[in-house]
Amino acid sequence: MTHFTSLIPAFTRSPSQRQTAADVTPGIRPAYEIKETDEAWGLTVYLPGVSKSGLSITDAEGVLTIRGERGWKQPGGWTSLYRESSDLPFVLNLEHDNGFDSEKVHAELRDGVLRVSLPKAEERKPRKIAVT
Repeated sequence: MTHFTSLIPAFTRSPSQRQTAADVTPGIRPAYEIKETDEAWGLTVYLPGVSKSGLSITDAEGVLTIRGERGWKQPGGWTSLYRESSDLPFVLNLEHDNGFDSEKVHAELRDGVLRVSLPKAEERKPRKIAVT
């Protein structure tokens, strides 16, 4: 077991094995961080140039998918000499074991940084057990 999965067993870095080649769209995998508390997982995804209108977050069949389209278009008659990034969209797929309450998920995009709060399902939260 890797260090990452031992810390946060509900998420994996690998793309879903259930996807076929036709389901995979080309894109750039953005940088991201996952932090865990007793109440929730916190996901921070860095999406420079993405606005709220170009962002979609879906959760289906155990895969949380974040897709961000950049709004910048090259002006007509303009020739770039050098570009640091391509026009491909950002695509992040995270497998999970349905350990969070999808009805209470909260997402906020500010200045190209997406913060998603994934509250743990009640059965996943730590409980104190009384000893009699």
